[in-house]
Amino acid sequence: MSDYATTHSLETKGARAKDSAEILGFSDTAVAYAILRLSFGANILLHGVSRLLAGHAAFLAYVTHYFEKTPIMPQSLLPIFATAQPWVETGLGLLLLLGLWTRFSLIVGALVMTALVIGSNLAQDWTVAGLQLIYCFIYYYLLAHREQNVISLDSFWSR
Repeated sequence: MSDYATTHSLETKGARAKDSAEILGFSDTAVAYAILRLSFGANILLHGVSRLLAGHAAFLAYVTHYFEKTPIMPQSLLPIFATAQPWVETGLGLLLLLGLWTRFSLIVGALVMTALVIGSNLAQDWTVAGLQLIYCFIYYYLLAHREQNVISLDSFWSR
């Protein structure tokens, strides 16, 4: 294949890719943001749904066992936490999945993660605390790059 043919072929492929992006109206960055937000929202949503399906007693037993050797954690807060957390996760996950009230969802979710990180550190569960920092980073990234949230209900309704 001649240099001209190779160059022309690459230019044609590049033009087709650019044309398809223009037809859809979304940049690769916007698509990537949407996929990350959707995946993250599904993850958070399913955390909550799985805990709701398992039942309050099962999650309360898990939380009580997790913090049984943590003298700083008030045991009286655990039933409240075990009741609220699955609903909070389910709600925030659904909002993120839909891209609805995204800023609110990301800020509240990040604050929930802060509480979970504190709890994991009080329980001296360094592995879980480290993994939770990945969630914290995803919350940061999605919030800091919210201008890319164009494939969402927020964006649809603001048009």
